Amino acid sequence: MIEREWRPEFRLDLPGVLGPLRRGRGDPSWRSVGEGAGMVTAIWRTSTTPDGPATVRLARRTDGTVVAKGWGPGAAWELDGLPTLLGAADDPESFVAHHPLIADVARRRPGIRFPATRRVWDQLVPAILEQKVTGTEARRSWRELCWRFSDPAPGPGELMPRGMRIPPTPAQIRSVPEWEWHKAGVDSARRRAILAAAAVAHRLEAAVELGGEEGRILLRKIPGIGVWTAAEVAQRSWGDPDAVSFGDFHIPTVVGWALVGRPLDDAGMLEVLEPYRPQRQRAVRYVELSGFRRPRFGPRFSPRDFRAM
Repeated sequence: MIEREWRPEFRLDLPGVLGPLRRGRGDPSWRSVGEGAGMVTAIWRTSTTPDGPATVRLARRTDGTVVAKGWGPGAAWELDGLPTLLGAADDPESFVAHHPLIADVARRRPGIRFPATRRVWDQLVPAILEQKVTGTEARRSWRELCWRFSDPAPGPGELMPRGMRIPPTPAQIRSVPEWEWHKAGVDSARRRAILAAAAVAHRLEAAVELGGEEGRILLRKIPGIGVWTAAEVAQRSWGDPDAVSFGDFHIPTVVGWALVGRPLDDAGMLEVLEPYRPQRQRAVRYVELSGFRRPRFGPRFSPRDFRAM
């Protein structure tokens, strides 16, 4: 085990910053637990790194100091990037709100920043799984791939949350038999996209260094990875505050009702968000954090179970 303490020079909402990295309540690579003895909360997350797998436990003392403990071959790499992970490279102070709802959230949630994991692969697989399906379906598939085809997380045995797993590596993904994809609820289109990404995963990590639109363009060179998926990865891998998830089933409607009082399509949302460039996704994030709920006029989208097809 290695340990690092870091005290940010800005207000930090630890669960709020790391929350987007979690893929549902049952995510085997992410756990949160309540803590005592001066700690507000503790978050456990696992990752693949250039040096191997890692498990990191992060907690925040009441004085604002973040205490990070790491296990596994990649622990040192993870702790070296602790400030970046927690948004030290982000710049919310330069953001200008152009709507009362967004301004209110920015005022009430000053500790919200974009995390940057510095790893593409760990964010890419669950993002592809979320294409054109409900969150329930995607989270179930992610859990099953982790439980059945990845390795147990390194860590302090019974002291860490039970059942934690490392995200499956590209090699492990390539070894999944076709029928096992079906059992995990993954259709052929998403399977092909994940396998195409796994074949060149080492090259895709360069997107972090490129950043911004260039990084997203690199990801979109893979068949099956479009604007939406590239944006979802960019938001988490290099903390891109301008990477809007165009093509989402819900976001344009929510943003439209929240900011202009009517539903929008992607083109309309692009126009409404233009004043927020180069931090358009930050505006979307604040809308999501506001708790605003759009009017509902029909039934919810029903999940499909590909395992029964």
